[in-house]
Amino acid sequence: MRIAVLAIAALGVLSLAACNKAEKAVDAKADVTEATANVEATNLENQADATKAAGEAQADALTQDAAAAKNMANAEAKALDEKADATKAAGAAAADAMKK
Repeated sequence: MRIAVLAIAALGVLSLAACNKAEKAVDAKADVTEATANVEATNLENQADATKAAGEAQADALTQDAAAAKNMANAEAKALDEKADATKAAGAAAADAMKK
């Protein structure tokens, strides 16, 4: 009877040891899965930050290009206005000269 009790106790100890090893393996796998997810999330966050920075840089460049185009258009318009005023003045002077 003692041998049977010892044998059953030994089986119970082996069972617990096997369960603990399996549990530790599952915990280790869960830790690896969590660490992998954290690395992937960090990479995605870095990619999002880089994309945002590139978009902001492009927007700034477009804003500067738009300002330069506006300034150029204003300068061209001013030059054309001055040319129109000069042409108008020359025409009026020519008309006055013809009337005299």
